[in-house]
Amino acid sequence: MTKTASFAVVHFSVAFGVAFALTGSVVIGGLVALVEPMVNTVAYHFHEKVWDRIRARRAAHVSPGSQGPMMAA
Repeated sequence: MTKTASFAVVHFSVAFGVAFALTGSVVIGGLVALVEPMVNTVAYHFHEKVWDRIRARRAAHVSPGSQGPMMAA
């Protein structure tokens, strides 16, 4: 969760900078910087969970001692 939190801080900063540069508005920049990264951070958290499950399933399908699908003769 620490990785997700640090990603959120960087994302807030980038989102504000881009929105402010495009609009010149501190208010719009601030709103975009709060709303978009919060939604994206939650999406990122679940994206990581999905990939963890994919990795676990792949590991479960490779039996011990096998060389995997790429190494089969």
